Amino acid sequence: MSGQKETQDMSRPYIHGRSKREAERLSDQADTLTRILHHDTRYPHGCRVLEAGCGVGAQTAILSAHSPGATITSVEISTESLRIARWRMRELHIKTVDLVNGDIFTLPFRESAFDHIFVCFVLEHLHNPRSALLKLRSLLKTGGTITIIEGDHGSTFFHPDSPFAQETIRTLVSLQAEKGGDACIGRRLYPLMKEAGFSDAAVSERMVYVDAGRPDLVEGFTRKTFIAMVEGVREEALARGQVSQTAWEKGIADLERTTEADGTFCYTFFKGTGTKG
Repeated sequence: MSGQKETQDMSRPYIHGRSKREAERLSDQADTLTRILHHDTRYPHGCRVLEAGCGVGAQTAILSAHSPGATITSVEISTESLRIARWRMRELHIKTVDLVNGDIFTLPFRESAFDHIFVCFVLEHLHNPRSALLKLRSLLKTGGTITIIEGDHGSTFFHPDSPFAQETIRTLVSLQAEKGGDACIGRRLYPLMKEAGFSDAAVSERMVYVDAGRPDLVEGFTRKTFIAMVEGVREEALARGQVSQTAWEKGIADLERTTEADGTFCYTFFKGTGTKG
């Protein structure tokens, strides 16, 4: 683990907050989506990997398990999230990860220091994701690769459909936009990567489809990941008058309705890869 001095926690706005419940949600999300998002995320023995924005270490644990021979440096701006990530690495007896407190725009690494870079659920929270990718590209060696995973809340659809449920989702998207983020950034991955100068850019869709025949996804994704994420902005949404309390509660109830025996839920993630030419 890194003994590097921690910088002050100057975290950029994180719409979901940094509560214990949010840390649990991130863990549920990572565990549930491992097969869908990470079955093809593998790094060779001896390579140097930078994980930019590791949060509470939920994705970090998966990276380490899939690439035990790689050396991983995971950077996080929030000291509280980093504390949880360090605890997680100790609990899992992971010793190949170096956890560093730092800002993605001012990382303390020399140019071309890494063979691969991994970014997951980070760009959506940044005011200028293109600048972040340009900075990260400078840290890659020539021929090195980047992997980026982002969601897109605009890809959500479900049965039974509900205007109230759709409104709660739009409220989350709107609040994130006010903070300078983009909850629908998944559809922008390809142009962002091309603008940042990555060659061989390719994006694949990773749709999560849920029905009663997939109870692990009903619980792990629809309830514990997506609905929990939306519920996390309840207080701010109501305080700002973005939606009435009655409409909000109806929207959440209708999202829960999709988890019943005749309900379905769909959401699409996007995974981009590129090379520094």
